[in-house]
Amino acid sequence: MSGTPVLEAVGITKSYGRVRAVSDVSFDVRPGEILGVVGDNGAGKSTLMNVVSGAITPDRGHLLVAGRQLAPHTIAQARVAGIEMIYQDLGLSDNLSLVENVFLGREWTGGPPLLPILRKRAMRARTRTLLESLGIDLYDMDVLVEGLSGGQRQMVAIARALVADREPRVMVMDEPTAALGTTESRVVNDLIVRLRDRGYAVVVISHRIPELLELADRLLVMKGGRAVHHGPTRDLDVERCVQLIVRGADARERSAH
Repeated sequence: MSGTPVLEAVGITKSYGRVRAVSDVSFDVRPGEILGVVGDNGAGKSTLMNVVSGAITPDRGHLLVAGRQLAPHTIAQARVAGIEMIYQDLGLSDNLSLVENVFLGREWTGGPPLLPILRKRAMRARTRTLLESLGIDLYDMDVLVEGLSGGQRQMVAIARALVADREPRVMVMDEPTAALGTTESRVVNDLIVRLRDRGYAVVVISHRIPELLELADRLLVMKGGRAVHHGPTRDLDVERCVQLIVRGADARERSAH
C-alpha cells in the first residue's frame, strides 16, 4: 500500500434545503487499499460517494486525484480521472448477454464513422481475458445476465468498470454484498481483495460491520453527515463501531477518558 493517496476528499459539504446531508467530511484512500464506509441510514455515505463519482456537485469542498484538484465534475469526467462507481442496483440489462453488459455504453466499433460496426470478436476476447485475470469462472460469454446469480452479476458489474477507456484508479462499491448469501459474499469479497492486491484503491460502502472489519484496511464511520472516525480497522471492533454509529462524537469523547 503506497503512502500517497490516490484520492482525497477535502471538506466535502452538501445540503438539500435545510438538511445537511454531508458536513465538512475529509478522507483519503491509497493505491492497494480497501477503505470501508459505514454508518446508519441517512448518515451521508451514499451522498458522499455520489460526490466522488461526479453524480452530485458539492456545495463546498473539493477532490484531489493523485494530488491534482478535480474541478466540479460529471460522472464522465470522474471516469476520465480514473474513478468508477458500482451502484447497489448494478445498472445491468437483464436481456443482454454478459459481453454486451460489460461493454454497455462503451462498445468497441470499427469501420466507417457513419456506419460503425461492432467489434464483437474483440469485445468477447477482452471480456474473457479480463474475467480470467480476475479469477472469475464465467465461461459462457453469451449467457443472458438475467440467468446469473447475484454474485455473478456483481462480478459482471466489476468487469464493466475495469473495461473503461481509462483503467480506473479508484473503485467505489455501494453495498456489493447486501443481496448476497454467505457463500457468494465471500466470493465477491475475495475478488475485492484481488483488486486491492493489483493496486486498485477500493472504497466499499456496507452495513455489514463484521464483514467490513475483516475486509477493509481502514474505516470511515459516518453519523449525521459527519465523519466520526477515519482510521485503521485494527483500532476497532464491532462494539466500538456500533457505538460510533449510534453516538458519534460522544463515543469518541467517552473512549478518550
